[in-house]
Amino acid sequence: MEKQIVFMHTPRLDEGGYPDDCPFSSRRGGKTLATIESLGLLDEPRIRVQAPNAVTLEEALTFHTEAYLDVLKQTSNGVHNFKALKMGIGTPDCPVFKGMLDYSLLASGGTMTGARMLLTGEAGIVFNPHGGFHHAHSALAGGFCYINDVVIAAKMLAKAGKKVVVLDLDAHHLDGVQDAFYDTDEVTTISLHENGKTLFPGTGHEKELGIGKGRGHSINLPLPVGTFDDAYRYAFMQVAEPLLEHLAPDVLILELGMDGLAGDPLAHLNLTNNVYAELVEKIVALKMPLLVVGGGGYNVRDTVRGWTLCWSVLTGAVQDEMALMAGMGGVMLQNTAWFGGLRDRTLLSHGGYREDVEKEIARVVRFIKDTVFPIHDI
Repeated sequence: MEKQIVFMHTPRLDEGGYPDDCPFSSRRGGKTLATIESLGLLDEPRIRVQAPNAVTLEEALTFHTEAYLDVLKQTSNGVHNFKALKMGIGTPDCPVFKGMLDYSLLASGGTMTGARMLLTGEAGIVFNPHGGFHHAHSALAGGFCYINDVVIAAKMLAKAGKKVVVLDLDAHHLDGVQDAFYDTDEVTTISLHENGKTLFPGTGHEKELGIGKGRGHSINLPLPVGTFDDAYRYAFMQVAEPLLEHLAPDVLILELGMDGLAGDPLAHLNLTNNVYAELVEKIVALKMPLLVVGGGGYNVRDTVRGWTLCWSVLTGAVQDEMALMAGMGGVMLQNTAWFGGLRDRTLLSHGGYREDVEKEIARVVRFIKDTVFPIHDI
């Protein structure tokens, strides 16, 4: 039986959620699904939409502390105090909203539901655009993240005896995930992100390699401001691709944040969605079970287009791209600035910083090859 490709969504995730004035939009997943449906990108027997089951408190406790979950529950019920604030709850980037805990458990549930489907072999690829809360720590919320679905799913998969790699392409470093596995080799993290000197959370230096058994299992490629497609592709192909091929994980968790796109209001990279599509195609070609989570992306229109394009790659529909483009354009996607279909226009200018970007990325790549590759006998 052919393994299924699954999009995780329930209309319940389009209701409530983060406040309207919060940069993190709860509507991105639903908008992406609507666009996918309008383009006929669900019209195959092996492709389907699956409603997630919420993460249980027992599952959340495999990473988060009981005290932290108690405070999240109390805050969700209207009790907000200094203890919650010390845990990062009620700050501008982790606002308090009605049903906060239940919403977070449901959004994270798509990742856990997908992980179980990969374990049973029911699915080969699962995409949960509502997940990717990589900044949540065991007892600390941060960066719009309350429940760390990536850690919880990775722990469950590792406990089942699977070799797990987390590849994070979000513009922000996966600090909560890295910290969870910093002293162990049971999960390897690889992150391409904007340098912490210019972006939250300020972590992810290339010298953060892990400790003890975990040394060499935290791999970071901090990217300079203005990193463009060619430079990003180079970093991926020089470091991430050979590591993935060598490690050959049983499950790859891919954080597909779209905040690296040029013009994102919360980051400073200069990518187009073309490079994301290209790298996703390379990842799919490795033929490993793939759990994709959404992560960041604060220009909602661009994020929806990027995720839809990557979904077309995940399902193989990108092979029919010309036919796809013939039937739609910017107006359908409420984007009158560009009529080239799902793909971004090519960015011709690098603002005069091309050489500086390439030089810095080459330095980081060389460090990783000299320091991390020998640990893995590469």
